[in-house]
Amino acid sequence: MAAHGEPLWSPSSTKAGEVLKAGQDQLTVTWSYNQTFPAGTDSAYKTVKVKLCYAPVSQVDRAWRKTVDNLDKDKTCQFKVVAKPYGPSNNSFTWTVEKDIPTATYFVRAYAYNSNGDEAAFGQTTDAHKTTNLFEIQAITGRHMSLDIASVCFSAFSIVSLFGFFYMEKRKGKLAQQK
Repeated sequence: MAAHGEPLWSPSSTKAGEVLKAGQDQLTVTWSYNQTFPAGTDSAYKTVKVKLCYAPVSQVDRAWRKTVDNLDKDKTCQFKVVAKPYGPSNNSFTWTVEKDIPTATYFVRAYAYNSNGDEAAFGQTTDAHKTTNLFEIQAITGRHMSLDIASVCFSAFSIVSLFGFFYMEKRKGKLAQQK
């Protein structure tokens, strides 16, 4: 992968350090051919796949997110944003962050594939060390205020019921003892 350089230029609408909320916020990704490369270098490109990738800070102690130079084994970019036929300029896609994306720090990478389906080039929103232009996604916790209120109400009811039944049993015991 590193041998291909970065013939695709791939900026996103996020700002460094920005926090996006899963299921709510949107990410706009644009990509085009990097004009610093010789003309015709992109003649073999047929499709482009844009993916959301884990930044190194979100890979620490997480083998299931590990970066490997072999794309078949690489687990850095697990989330597909879009796949489209290749066009050399003005490609853009607005993606709503899916609800199942985990909390982590990310960057975006675009892969160009040839007609055989082999990766021919890539471009990403960060530098080679993957330390700049990173953004965060905050996952849905699955808890809502109504769920918290319901759990407090049921907990209070269970405690009151426990003491109520305890009191009634004591009272029944005293009445039975008096007879």
